Amino acid sequence: MNCKKGENPVNNTPVETERKYLIRYPDTEALARMDGAQIWHIVQTYLCTEGVRVRRIEEDGAVRFIRTEKKRLSALSSFEDEWEITEAEYRRMLADADPERHPVEKTRYRIPWEGYLCEIDVYSFWNDRATLEIELPTEDIRPPMPPFVTLIREVSGDKRYTNRAMAKEIPVE
Repeated sequence: MNCKKGENPVNNTPVETERKYLIRYPDTEALARMDGAQIWHIVQTYLCTEGVRVRRIEEDGAVRFIRTEKKRLSALSSFEDEWEITEAEYRRMLADADPERHPVEKTRYRIPWEGYLCEIDVYSFWNDRATLEIELPTEDIRPPMPPFVTLIREVSGDKRYTNRAMAKEIPVE
């Protein structure tokens, strides 16, 4: 997320490709101890403007604010343009929050693993499951499952598991 506008951490383009998995609730203490682990506390709010969200990210006591414009290109890829904004801009944008969606609160564990970036999101509304996103350079790659998670199933094409959808309704299994 330390990207400049229009820059993707995998391939420096505004297209983000990733697979998303539903996983069993992880051992968060073990994740926090992993080499290179970053822990972000995120509040993600969707705005009335389609495809636009803002985030408040806290990491090690520092707070950042990010605005993102996202447009789905396929089940695995999205155009994603994001940039850092000021706290004042963030607060102004919250006035345009989608009233049909709740802010999504999650703790994200960013773990480098075998050349991939694994992002494990632990949500405030679940205590038995979480999600794992793995960023990829192309859609045809099927990364191996990291040994520190227990897979329930892939949800890359399941719209119910997008954060935008979960801001409105939590999927029930």
